[in-house]
Amino acid sequence: MPDRPEPAAPKSLADPAEREARRAIADARHLRPLRDLARRIATEQGAAVPDPDPLDGGIDARLLLLLETPGPSIGRTGFVSRDNATGTAANLFRFLAEAGLARRDTLIWNAIPWVIHAPGARNRAPRRAEARAATAYLDPLLALLPRLAVVVPAGRFAAQAAAPLAARRPDLPVVPVPHPSPTYVCTAPSVRARILTGLREAAAHLAEPG
Repeated sequence: MPDRPEPAAPKSLADPAEREARRAIADARHLRPLRDLARRIATEQGAAVPDPDPLDGGIDARLLLLLETPGPSIGRTGFVSRDNATGTAANLFRFLAEAGLARRDTLIWNAIPWVIHAPGARNRAPRRAEARAATAYLDPLLALLPRLAVVVPAGRFAAQAAAPLAARRPDLPVVPVPHPSPTYVCTAPSVRARILTGLREAAAHLAEPG
């Protein structure tokens, strides 16, 4: 992984200089195979696919955190990142830190990796055909993650999308958590607690002897 200091606060990718610095290391060894997969998906689906954050673990990750789909902010940064300038990313930044999960152990990916909303439009719910198409990319993704020890789907759709993992990797723990969007987190105090409980359970899996 590139030897760069980790951001101390959420939304660091709002800074154009930070975005450029991140892009300058986006072809690092631990990220290149995932970027190749992202380009393949983009070509096959005819839609943009953001790169994983180069400050995260990439192919060395032990925890795969599955969100749902890339949001509109992706067009500004090009990364799936806890550092994007959105409320969801900011919540994720804080939750992951509070659960004690190191960046080098994590990979953030989307259950549907490509952008499904129209240019300039708000994100929408995925269609069944899109969900079926996305399933085909689970195997090539898993093949790039030899150290993977736990999967954390965030939100109901991501949990459904992760269900086929049980057949592919029955040894792999799957720990669903609620989606970290501000809209959902604010619905009840229990949502925050459930997210943290799930992330801490995932962290415990990483602490188990390999």
